[in-house]
Amino acid sequence: MTTTSDIWEPLEPALSVRQVLTLERVLAGEPEVVAGAGQLDRPVRWVHVAEATDVGVMLSGGEMVLTTGVLLAGDEEKQAEYIRSLHRAEASAVVLGLGRAFTDPPDVMRRAAERCGLPLVVLHRPFPFAQLTEEVQARLVRRKFAAVSLSEAVRTELTALITAGAPLQRLLDEVARHSACPVVVANLAHRVLATAGERPAVDDVLRDWERIARQAGAAVGDGWVRAELGGRGERWGRIVLCGYRGDRAAGRLLADRAAEALVLHRMLGGNAACTWEEQSAQSLLTDLASGIVPARQLLPRARAAGLPVNRRTFVPLVVRDRQPAQLDRVLRLLGLSGLVAELADGATAVLLSLARDQDAEALTAHFATRLRSGPGTVVAAADARTAWDDVPAGLREAQHVADAVADSAHALELPAVVRLRDVHLRGLVRLLRDDPYVQSFAERELDGLLDGRDEETGALLAVLRTYLATGRNKSRTAQLHHVSRPALYRRLEAIQLRLGVDLDDFEQAASVHIALLAHDAQQG
Repeated sequence: MTTTSDIWEPLEPALSVRQVLTLERVLAGEPEVVAGAGQLDRPVRWVHVAEATDVGVMLSGGEMVLTTGVLLAGDEEKQAEYIRSLHRAEASAVVLGLGRAFTDPPDVMRRAAERCGLPLVVLHRPFPFAQLTEEVQARLVRRKFAAVSLSEAVRTELTALITAGAPLQRLLDEVARHSACPVVVANLAHRVLATAGERPAVDDVLRDWERIARQAGAAVGDGWVRAELGGRGERWGRIVLCGYRGDRAAGRLLADRAAEALVLHRMLGGNAACTWEEQSAQSLLTDLASGIVPARQLLPRARAAGLPVNRRTFVPLVVRDRQPAQLDRVLRLLGLSGLVAELADGATAVLLSLARDQDAEALTAHFATRLRSGPGTVVAAADARTAWDDVPAGLREAQHVADAVADSAHALELPAVVRLRDVHLRGLVRLLRDDPYVQSFAERELDGLLDGRDEETGALLAVLRTYLATGRNKSRTAQLHHVSRPALYRRLEAIQLRLGVDLDDFEQAASVHIALLAHDAQQG
């Protein structure tokens, strides 16, 4: 299991030079920054009191060095070399107490520190260095303990969620709660797989995600904490805390614990990298189709998920009897951009994103032809949309068309791509299926076949459904049900007897047909 955070080393929690200079005990010494003022956000890992001129060889990086300079007075070369040695040792800052060796900030040390970018602070009033070291060390220890406690608490909570079978989103919500900032999981191509946090803040991050994601962690103190996701020597994604405002070491530990949990979640869930991509597409397309979230607010998520959205033509599709993986393979094979997500009842939504100069109808038909390799497959489409705000209505239309033909696709001669104009009366009835008058009408017309639940009743309903869907074609109905013509005639007679109708009469047959369509729509 691999988790590597990109943030300032070393691991121990740290105060910045700026924070140390604001401590009450330090302010009593009247501190003045005379060089390196642009580097005050450097972390202070430790405070070290040293008068030796070769102190640099004793440091390991991140120390704030306190000195009176008694061994440097009168030797400008030693003063310059002292600053250079601290810079080579990656000290965070040097604090010079005035009074014993220097009454004013030494120009040689100031110029050398400015060239090296090393903060040089002088104290104008006498100051017991022991008080400063005690104060800073106590704060560092407390911060380290708090960070470790947070790390273990998060690890315990995330492990409990995984054990309970919680989905990825639940884990990320918990991480976002602890980090108080947007959390993003992305693959190695910077495509967003999942997010968590306050929606407006997440949307702000996603608006220009790819550019800022490539810069994440490039600057110390920018609040971006990134941990890699992977195992067995292979990386497959990353989790990013976007704009974390807490202690950097605590942020690093939090990101690492989150990464460990996500890797474990993936290991226990099989090939979850693919599953997370599907979940991301499913969440986006579900939100689009529901209309609960305005389409404009979902645009950053779509762009961050890798869907081209600028000056594009969108074709909403709903496909039945095909797995999302199959559809995704066909998209890649044809070189088409789009999102694929599984919906309820065996349906899969596809949102194609085509260039404006591409033939949307021809490409949609080509895509559908590659998919339709067996009975029962339905490829339903809405008309192409050039405005993103029109996509939700298109998805709902495609789903409506797919639902309208789902129960009788085997009995209908459908085009490769079924559109609203192809579903005729069936589509209208499905739209009205929840109307009480329609429900009452269906029950009344079909009462003779609905009052029983035996096997014969079910068989008669199936025959009636096929007979009416084929335009009362007896030969075709007998063929589809694998029965002889005489046997079919006997079943049709039984149906007419139970319903008290004459199916040879067009109006009566139409009435029964509408009632059956309404019944099937209500049941479906």
